[in-house]
Amino acid sequence: MNSPAIGILGTGSAVPQQVLTNADLATRVDTEPEWILMRTGIRERRIADAQTASSDLAVVAAQNAIAAAGVAPADIGIVICATVTPDTMFPATACLVQDRIGARHAAAFDLSAGCSGFIYGLACAVPMLQAGLHRYALVIGVDTLSKITDYSDRATCVLFGDGAGAVVLGPVGAGRGFLAFELGADGSGGPLIRQEAGGSRLPATYATVEARKHYITMVGQEVFKFAVRILGAAAEAVLAKAGLDIAAIDLLIPHQANIRIIEAAIDRLDLPPEKAYVNLDRYGNTSSASVPIALDEVVRSGKLRQHDLLVMVAFGAGLTWGATVMRW
Repeated sequence: MNSPAIGILGTGSAVPQQVLTNADLATRVDTEPEWILMRTGIRERRIADAQTASSDLAVVAAQNAIAAAGVAPADIGIVICATVTPDTMFPATACLVQDRIGARHAAAFDLSAGCSGFIYGLACAVPMLQAGLHRYALVIGVDTLSKITDYSDRATCVLFGDGAGAVVLGPVGAGRGFLAFELGADGSGGPLIRQEAGGSRLPATYATVEARKHYITMVGQEVFKFAVRILGAAAEAVLAKAGLDIAAIDLLIPHQANIRIIEAAIDRLDLPPEKAYVNLDRYGNTSSASVPIALDEVVRSGKLRQHDLLVMVAFGAGLTWGATVMRW
């Protein structure tokens, strides 16, 4: 028996009000606004204030997605929150969101796959719904990377911003919805992007704080080389699984990490630039939130039409990668 078709019924997003521009960063570290733009494609990013946690942004994005889907919060059966900046190590941020949005019948859990987390979350939720576990699922990508960014490190502080994106998944018509997923990881690259302290290997101590081990560290050149290769390769792989050609793509939403990485993926796929959506200049790298924020903008602007073929692809810490193809 064929699995029921599962698709996206509603999208939502949320970003902080505070804007941090390249010019602002140039007053903090030894850099130039034009250099940041040329190297990354980023002009500005949104930064959460001291009172705003990941769950706060996630709740707003979730409520927007639920309203767009036209379902009741109590009908949501699964809440998955992809994040590397949870409010607390436990309970899961998904549980906090579940409570605040009134999804009282939902199972809830977090997952950590770096910037690939939203795609991983979709890949978890879709088969759960197809198996009949629940009718509707809420998948959220949220990160407040500013909380763990070292603003004295110009190699990383220019890259990251905060935000949340969410989708409600549920039954759709035959031939629509998610067609295939491609997930992968290379744990040998774990040290290339990490927050070294704060877990069971290096619990928080005065020494770890003084050594600044609770901030993001990244081996930029190695991550760049990995990303240039994997973003296009993952998109090709997921299309092959679905039995589709690259020419069939109507829209590509890549992880918004660096404009040069996105351009390399477009070149590899031989895709017209106008078929790739980019909002990196306004938000920077929002980690697991980058793809769903972009998706929400695309949907609300009317750029996605019924039956369009959409590919979403991301890479992240772990090292991880994920891609999905769906018929809108």
